Amino acid sequence: MNRLTRQRVVALQEEIRNMASGDAPVLPLIISGERNFSAGADLNEIRHLSGPEALEFARLGQSLMHAIESYPAPVIAAIEGHCMGGGLDLALACHRRIASPHAVFGHRGAALGLMTGWGGTQRLPRLIGKGRALELFVAAEKVTGARALQIGLVEAIGDDPLAEALRRVAGYA
Repeated sequence: MNRLTRQRVVALQEEIRNMASGDAPVLPLIISGERNFSAGADLNEIRHLSGPEALEFARLGQSLMHAIESYPAPVIAAIEGHCMGGGLDLALACHRRIASPHAVFGHRGAALGLMTGWGGTQRLPRLIGKGRALELFVAAEKVTGARALQIGLVEAIGDDPLAEALRRVAGYA
């Protein structure tokens, strides 16, 4: 389900930094998953981290989100299926979000006594307002793609979010 393990977070960050620092023109990025965008961090992996290791993992995630947010060309999240927890943080770091009507968004960590350490608590309220962000974070509410469009979490809905993202970046170069 596209878990953001430590290894995956480091690999994504390296890929993004390499793309931004090469000699070739910087091209737009589309971040997507096959059936699910991302279920976020691997809770089983987190459970076994020591305090210092958990802090390091939080910093790695923050660094990845900053690399996405500061990428010098558009970064679009094409969201199918679940976009939960750290996966939602990942989508929030992107410049644009396009979702299928049946996508599911949420930050279920609050139900488990966890709060995001990757910047979602800062980005989400700026995007949808403090009240709605609290509903997602504190109440661990889940919203569909259609509802995400209504509250401003995504900019567009499409049956094929990846195709729509490709269409939007086709003229960029």
